[in-house]
Amino acid sequence: MEGPGQEDYEERMRRSLDPKVYEDPGINVSHLSLEDMNRAGAGTRSSLHVWRARAEELTPLRQYLPSRRGWYDLDRKRRAAGVPPGQASRRGGGQPPSETDVDLEAAGSRRPVSQRDTHEGYVELHELVMDTTKELCWMEAGHWLKLEEDFKEDGHWDQPHLSFLTYCSLLEIRRALAKGAVLLDVAATSLAAIAHILIDQMIYEGQIKPQDQEAILRALLLQHKHPSEAKSVRTLPMAQLQRLGTGQAETEQPLLQEQQHLEMHRVTGPRPSPSGSNRPQLPEKIPKDAEATLILVGCAAFLEQPTLAFVRLKAAVTLDAVLEVPLPVRFLFVVLGPDTPHISYHEIGRAIATMMSERVFCRDAYLAEGRQDLLQGVEEFLEASIVLPPTETLSEQLLHSLVPLQHELLRRRYQPRKKETGKDFLKDLGLEAPAPEDDDPLRRTKRPFGGLVQDIRRRYPKYLSDIKDALNPQCLAAVIFIYFAALTPAITFGGLLSEKTNGMMGVPELLLSTCMQCVVFSIFSAQPLLVVGFSGPLLVFEEAFYSFCNSYGMEYLVGRVWIGFWLILLVLVVVACEGSFLVRYLSRYTQEIFSFLISLIFIYETFSKLVTIFKENPLKRHYNLQSVVTPGVPEPNTALLSLILMAGTFFLAFFLRKFKNSAFLPGKVRRLIGDFGVPISILIMALADFAIQDTYTQKLKVPEGLDVTNSSARGWFINPMGEKSTFPIWMMFAAVVPALLVFILIFLETQITTLIVSKPERKLVKGSGFHLDLLLIVAMGGVVALFGMPWLTAATVRTITHVNALTIMSKASDPNEKSQILEVKEQRISGFLVAVLIGVSILLEPVLKHVPLAVLFGIFLYMGVTSLFGVQLFDRILLLLMPPKYHPKEPYVTRVKTWRMHLFTFTQIIILVLLWAVKSTKASLALPFILMLTVPLRRFLLPKIFRDIELKCLDADDVVVNFEEVEGRDVYDEVQMPS
Repeated sequence: MEGPGQEDYEERMRRSLDPKVYEDPGINVSHLSLEDMNRAGAGTRSSLHVWRARAEELTPLRQYLPSRRGWYDLDRKRRAAGVPPGQASRRGGGQPPSETDVDLEAAGSRRPVSQRDTHEGYVELHELVMDTTKELCWMEAGHWLKLEEDFKEDGHWDQPHLSFLTYCSLLEIRRALAKGAVLLDVAATSLAAIAHILIDQMIYEGQIKPQDQEAILRALLLQHKHPSEAKSVRTLPMAQLQRLGTGQAETEQPLLQEQQHLEMHRVTGPRPSPSGSNRPQLPEKIPKDAEATLILVGCAAFLEQPTLAFVRLKAAVTLDAVLEVPLPVRFLFVVLGPDTPHISYHEIGRAIATMMSERVFCRDAYLAEGRQDLLQGVEEFLEASIVLPPTETLSEQLLHSLVPLQHELLRRRYQPRKKETGKDFLKDLGLEAPAPEDDDPLRRTKRPFGGLVQDIRRRYPKYLSDIKDALNPQCLAAVIFIYFAALTPAITFGGLLSEKTNGMMGVPELLLSTCMQCVVFSIFSAQPLLVVGFSGPLLVFEEAFYSFCNSYGMEYLVGRVWIGFWLILLVLVVVACEGSFLVRYLSRYTQEIFSFLISLIFIYETFSKLVTIFKENPLKRHYNLQSVVTPGVPEPNTALLSLILMAGTFFLAFFLRKFKNSAFLPGKVRRLIGDFGVPISILIMALADFAIQDTYTQKLKVPEGLDVTNSSARGWFINPMGEKSTFPIWMMFAAVVPALLVFILIFLETQITTLIVSKPERKLVKGSGFHLDLLLIVAMGGVVALFGMPWLTAATVRTITHVNALTIMSKASDPNEKSQILEVKEQRISGFLVAVLIGVSILLEPVLKHVPLAVLFGIFLYMGVTSLFGVQLFDRILLLLMPPKYHPKEPYVTRVKTWRMHLFTFTQIIILVLLWAVKSTKASLALPFILMLTVPLRRFLLPKIFRDIELKCLDADDVVVNFEEVEGRDVYDEVQMPS
């Protein structure tokens, strides 16, 4: 079945099938003018450096990558070209489309054929060889136009024949494509641009190393040649690509060190056949609307395993001096790998070329939306192929029995899948059930309060199950655990808040605020698993605002009331405009800067307080002891004991945190100890202080009952017009500025926490509500300000701990098998009970008054240090002090050049220094404003400095959700915001 006989055979097969099934006469294919394509190429001669300069002068390469891979709207393309939708452009002044372009609705197709333009395929296979001048080049090894044509050793082209493939090569393609780079609808217009994008993607996916980028780029831009009597792939030695700087440049297989001028002449028609080559006139056989596939195969000594890359261009592009015929290229395959006797890259290239010349697989390549579609196309190609066993064939007549089998396989391959007639009938009548609405909670409805309404509709119908699901022993255990996890930071922050505000707010106000707001939130929220509490960023703001009010002689609590009023107005405006979608623009770049800054403030404030204690109680030989502790009179050993309590609390809590994921004791015991590490460390160090009666240490100030921290300065209700004097009217309106700052802080931490909890890996099924939860938290903060109580936000660490405590995991039967999530008890009762218990804790005054402040300073230091562990910025700062050979195998290290990684780190350090400078001045209230400027900086300025592939690695949200007890990892590694 060679030559014309094969074409007759295919024509008979077409007539034997149902024409209505095989062809789709209602489809018109838009065709490209080959003359226009040829005009797009410029006849120039360029060196490798000019090629690279051309690519860099183009629109930034990141814009070549499609926003949605694997799909574009043909009607939109036609409208842009001035052609009505559904009506294809006519080439040649209205000539009908070529009948040779058979439009199959193939079994592997994922989209209707009317939604993507396809063309007849022409394929060229180029192999990496060494020219007679000892330079590397790409030499054409064969081409396919339905059938294969090879260049023979005697210097002429063979007759078209059916391709015979090795089964091993097809399996290698299947294996390589599953792990290789797949780029769909790339909008590049030159080979240099395609090469840059392809190499970036291969580095990003870990197929090649960054240090090999230059070598592979130079190889992809080598000159393309075509065979003649004197030179062909059968007469030239196969080349082996070497890594730059390996010292093998003078061997018989060198890497091109100085790229010669690439021939860039314009191809205007068929080239004259080499002397005696018996070259067929291909352009006469190729349909005018055909598009080409270019396949490049070769050996690369520095690669550890074969790599395959597939590129589909958004629009076919004429590549200068590449193909033998003037056709635009739509597909590009690159196959590189080490020289091994078990793999033939020539056979792999032939197999790919044969697949792309086959109608159905070519159609699958046009319609593929992703890697899985291509893999399914390969599977279906294999299903329709025949494998001959390695047995001797006594007579060629025995092979004729394969013809009926091939007929049957082709019939199955060309027939589309059976349609569901009932479903199509309902659809034709317009009675088909509507598609389920997008359940994305951040999707904008473009209606006032539309997102809030969607949150309520999504979550409230599950309210009854939120109560039933709480009837589980695991929920009771979670209540006890989360109570201590929430009580400890409430007491810690309450004590520190009292210090920062001179007793205007303290532990009672914070405990009562946490109780009230958590009760309301657990009843009405869309995501009741969020734990509402006080956090470090809010503490920093409270200190800054208190200093501001003192400087201008204004009442601090009255100012907070007006901030609360503005908070309610701001959140109503934001929720009405569905502003929660803005959280999508908060990249890891901004989150890490904010997290690092707050952690630094935590650490700095701890040692600042310790220094203050040493100044008030200095170490000296003689002390003027008094019968009672007198302010301003130094006490002996106070500073040393405070240092011991602070350091002891920190190291004990830190050790218990590490102990949780160690190998000591049974898993349940050590997890129990680790989870309660902070309360245990506070208890032990408080008992140690209590046992030392002769040394004074400052204790936590807690009033009895429901009294406020400083009853002489305030009550439970704050008069908005002023307590002791009239509040300035101008400040009532100016309070919108600090209100905006508080709103930014709450917005950042609440929405980011919700994003972390809503990750698909956690398998929550009842959904979240960004708009409703933000409205509740901010509005409640505005109301409690009237009673002189702190604002709260969604606490990240406590929330993740809560979700993990309610997660039920499967039991692994194999020690190497990871446990899987069975379900998460999504309910409202655990949060409600925790809130009630925290409220009851206000009556623990007899116990809390014995807790030393130095112990709380140790917890403060613990939160600052542990918050750094989940921040990639901190890891990259440490890498500045390490030799490259000790760098970890992380994507942002292995896929980005070291000096580029350090440059990215320096940009964040500069912003950190700026933020710290602002924080240290009277303009500290503007800190959130300065922080928000990092969003446009990341979106618009950094892409001009760093390539898209580098930003993907350095700024990707690649935090892994941890369910397993891995040594050295816990929920803090998942958190990018301190709390």
